[in-house]
Amino acid sequence: MTATGQRAKISSHFGADAGLDDEQLLAMYRMVALARAVDERMWILNRAGRIPFVISGQGHEGAQVGVTWALRKGHDWIAPYYRSIAMCMTFGMNARDIMLAQYARASDPSSGGRQMPGHYGDRRHNLLSVSSPVATQILHAVGIALAAKIRKTGQVALTAMGEGSSNQGDVHEALNFAAIHRLPFVFLVENNGYAISVPAALEVSVPDVAQRAAGYGIPGVVVDGSDVLACYRAAKTAVERARAGDGPTLIEAKVTRLTGHSSDDQQTKYRTEEDLAVGKSRDAVPHFRDQLRAAGILTEAVEAALTEEIAALVTDATDFAEGEPDPQPSTAMRWVYAEEWPSETPPPWGFGEAEHAAADGRPGDGTAGEGRGGD
Repeated sequence: MTATGQRAKISSHFGADAGLDDEQLLAMYRMVALARAVDERMWILNRAGRIPFVISGQGHEGAQVGVTWALRKGHDWIAPYYRSIAMCMTFGMNARDIMLAQYARASDPSSGGRQMPGHYGDRRHNLLSVSSPVATQILHAVGIALAAKIRKTGQVALTAMGEGSSNQGDVHEALNFAAIHRLPFVFLVENNGYAISVPAALEVSVPDVAQRAAGYGIPGVVVDGSDVLACYRAAKTAVERARAGDGPTLIEAKVTRLTGHSSDDQQTKYRTEEDLAVGKSRDAVPHFRDQLRAAGILTEAVEAALTEEIAALVTDATDFAEGEPDPQPSTAMRWVYAEEWPSETPPPWGFGEAEHAAADGRPGDGTAGEGRGGD
C-alpha cells in the first residue's frame, strides 16, 4: 500500500484522529487482552497455591497500554509500579518474563528471583526495577529525565502509580524539581478509587489528582482510563511536549480495580455490590473490544485467532516458568553487598562460596555466582 493509500485508510477509520491504522489498533487490543489473560492466570495460580502473591492490574490495562504506546520502545524509560503488568509488556517484556517473576525463578529478568512478585523491571527494555516503598519510583524517573536533558539524548522518562501513592512527599519533591528544570518527564496516576481499602474521598482533598499540577505550573490532564485511545492521545501530547523541552505533564487516568488490592485482600468487606458493579462496567477490555467490533476492525475471524494465540501464550508462559529452576541458595548474597570486597579479607558472612563449591564438587574460590556451576 502506498503512503497516500495508508493515510486514506487511517483517515476513514476509527482511531483516525489519533493517527492509528487498523494494524496498530489490533496490536493495542492484543496487548490489552494478553495482559488481562496473563493477570487472570496469575490469580488462578495463586489460588491454586502455585505462586505466593499477586498484585493485579486488572482494570488498569487500557490506560497502561494507551499511555505506553506513545513512548519509543528501546529509547525512552519507564519506572513502573506493582500494577504495571500491561505497561511492562507493552514496553518489551513478554508473558514468560512476567511469569518468571511470579515464580521467582533464577532466569527471572526482573531480579533473578530475588524480589517479591510485582517488582517488574528489565534492563533490556529500559524498565527500571520497582522499589518496594511506594512513590519512590518518581524520584528515579525524574533523575533519568534530568540525565536525558543533560546528555541531550531526546529521551522521555515516565513513571506510574496509584492515587494513594501520589500523596507521598516524594511526589511533591519530584514534580517541583521536574517543573523547575522543565524535564522530559510524564507522570501517570492510575486512579482506581481505592488505596487498599481507603476510598479516594478520604485520601485526596480534591476531586482530581490532576488539579495538583497547577501548583507546579505544569499541565494536569484527566482521562477516562477505560478509553484506550483517549489515554493514547493524552500521552502522545504529553510525550511530544516533554521531548520538545516544554517540561512535564501529570496525566490522571480514572481506571477501575476489578480485584482486591492484592491476593491477600478481600474487597467485598469494604466495597458494596453496587460499587463493584459500577467498577466492572468501566472495564477497558470489553469497551475497547466493542469499539473495534463496531468499527469492523475486530472481525470474528481475527478475534478467534487472537483468542487462540493468547491462550497458547499464557499456557506456554506458565509451563515455561514452572519448568525453570529456582535460584541457588548459595547465590543469595549476590547483588546485596559489593562483590569486590574493598579489603584484604572477605566479609565474615561470605558470599556462599563454600555451599556453592560443595554443590559443584569443587573447592571454594571466592568467586561463586550466578551463571556458574549450573545456575
